[in-house]
Amino acid sequence: MPQQVDFSIVIPARYNSSRFPGKPLAEIDGVPMVMLVHQRALESQAREVIIATDDERIADVCRRAGARVCMTSPDHLTGTDRIAEVSRQVGWAEQQVVVNVQGDEPLIPVSAIRQVAANLHSCSQASVATLCTPITDAQELRDPNVVKVVFDKAGLALYFSRSLIPHDRDSISVQTPAFRHLGLYAYRVGFLSRYAEMAECEIEQLEKLEQLRALWHGERIHVSEAVELPGMGVDTPADLDQVANIIKQMKQ
Repeated sequence: MPQQVDFSIVIPARYNSSRFPGKPLAEIDGVPMVMLVHQRALESQAREVIIATDDERIADVCRRAGARVCMTSPDHLTGTDRIAEVSRQVGWAEQQVVVNVQGDEPLIPVSAIRQVAANLHSCSQASVATLCTPITDAQELRDPNVVKVVFDKAGLALYFSRSLIPHDRDSISVQTPAFRHLGLYAYRVGFLSRYAEMAECEIEQLEKLEQLRALWHGERIHVSEAVELPGMGVDTPADLDQVANIIKQMKQ
């Protein structure tokens, strides 16, 4: 288990979703999914855990369950923008580390949350930290929904892409040393302030990957192989059923 460090957690939770409206409030064994994520966040021993939403229905459920809620603008395009607003409202110091835990990840490992926070604390060059895992499946190598990342010897990201990187000129196989990016981030608050003012860039728009905005503007992102593989997230009602079954089995 990574060393314990000081960090906060923000859980962005939107009600509107094209594939699954009201997703954060979908219940698993009688508990709203966002509150299962909240419980995971509490288990990480973060200094504080805040649910950031733009919807009073989500806010009401979370407050009644005892969670701290921050109301944010409905106009944010990304979870990072929403977390930047939370940091302004709360008034965190510039060096405070904040972890973005998605509200649709009830199986997120506590060890991964702590790892990404500890990694950012230990890498003074980086303003963001994230995780990855090796790709061992040939289909994943070619899947544009699987985001790949390459990084240097210090663990600092060189590029993220939906295409296969690095590209093996002579062959494409599962032997290619490719890594899948996991969408778990830790940020320094000072970066969040800068990010809110950064203009979108062309590579971000082409790849539809917001982390490329940070790289394009000269920010450094630390990448490390996850100490524990993540569980599946929830994008659709079918995913919810699968996750509910996994959680049920874990309780047996």
